[in-house]
Amino acid sequence: MQDVKRTVITGKAISLDGNDIDTDRIIPARFLRCVTFDDLGAHAFEDDRKQLAEKGKRHAFDDPSRQEARVLVVDRNFGCGSSREHAPQALMRWNKGIAAIIGESYAEIFFGNCVALGVPCLTATHDAIQELKKELASDPALEISVDLERKEARAGKVRAALSMPEGARKQLLTGRWDSSTELLEGKAAIASTAKALPYFGHWH
Repeated sequence: MQDVKRTVITGKAISLDGNDIDTDRIIPARFLRCVTFDDLGAHAFEDDRKQLAEKGKRHAFDDPSRQEARVLVVDRNFGCGSSREHAPQALMRWNKGIAAIIGESYAEIFFGNCVALGVPCLTATHDAIQELKKELASDPALEISVDLERKEARAGKVRAALSMPEGARKQLLTGRWDSSTELLEGKAAIASTAKALPYFGHWH
């Protein structure tokens, strides 16, 4: 069975500037009418990217040197606005897939939706975030390591202390964020209980 534990996540990084980046900017509302989440990644920040392109500028998600990024570094109140679960779905399906986020703070529902997908949202101080951004900007190939056990991010010469609600952190460290895997692990016990129920005639 696939290991769903989240302990250390390492990869290239991408950063976004600005507070209060809401879910409508992460994935515009017109893309919510999808049957599955599979194609959402290509449309992450689509309107922001288009607006910048029209001004002759380039959004971070269009930067060729950042296309393999797995860690997203953001500012304050990331993921605010509507509670759409499509926002973290789009991020985790963009290119290589965003596997961890570091920011100053998050909207509560966005945070919960990310944890439910196994994407940790860790916080750091404003100064630590800016140090990380500066270090990452100096070298697009630089990798960042997000250590949930040590609660630390490492990128080049920068070491940043991270924090996260302990309940969610333990869920990710133990793999208990994944309710489907947890259910399958208990299949034998479920079958035994089901077999003993007089109103349950069979178990497949």
